[in-house]
Amino acid sequence: MSTRLGLIDYGMGNLHSVQLAFRRLNKSLDLVKTPTDLKKCDALILPGVGAFDPAMENLERTHLVPDLKIWAEQDKPLLGICLGLQLFFESSDEGSSAGLGLLKGHVQRLPINKKERIPHMGWAPLEQKNESPLLNSFDQNNWMYFVHSYAAKPIKERDLAATVTFGDTKITAIVWRSRIGACQFHPEKSSLAGQRMLNRWLKWLEDGAEPLQIA
Repeated sequence: MSTRLGLIDYGMGNLHSVQLAFRRLNKSLDLVKTPTDLKKCDALILPGVGAFDPAMENLERTHLVPDLKIWAEQDKPLLGICLGLQLFFESSDEGSSAGLGLLKGHVQRLPINKKERIPHMGWAPLEQKNESPLLNSFDQNNWMYFVHSYAAKPIKERDLAATVTFGDTKITAIVWRSRIGACQFHPEKSSLAGQRMLNRWLKWLEDGAEPLQIA
């Protein structure tokens, strides 16, 4: 039976570009606006564009926050994109709201340096750190499109799946734990490399969504 995917609509994500990317992969997405909408979904996508506090406020208005926490506790597949990744964490320098707390850690403002501008904008290659269904170590064309001013700092090193170079430092690009994960970049705007990544996630779902071992 085909996996039913839900795209969380809370007014802070570029839903059209995400829907279009999955349509290219012959996969439709059901919009999720209320807890009732979750009941028909096997896997969820949490997109996000904008600032941390308004995003959490909008998400709270949907009454989805408790259900998303239960979803993660039950180890159901969940994919975050861009700001969606940051909302997985406990808190952010960008505001005072509590995040979803699905992963332990804090979102920090990107460090100021002479080599990079903030926001970090443009194409950059990923450096794999740990396993993730999103990644394939044999795929050398892994340049992705980034637009962000903040980056998550996971407490548990095992949750960090990939980094990207920013000036003299490495910052979080992908996080993954068991069946939940997220990418700071926009795979839906990352041409064929992003398309291959989303296709890997879909194949992982259709193959049974085997969870990665939690260290």
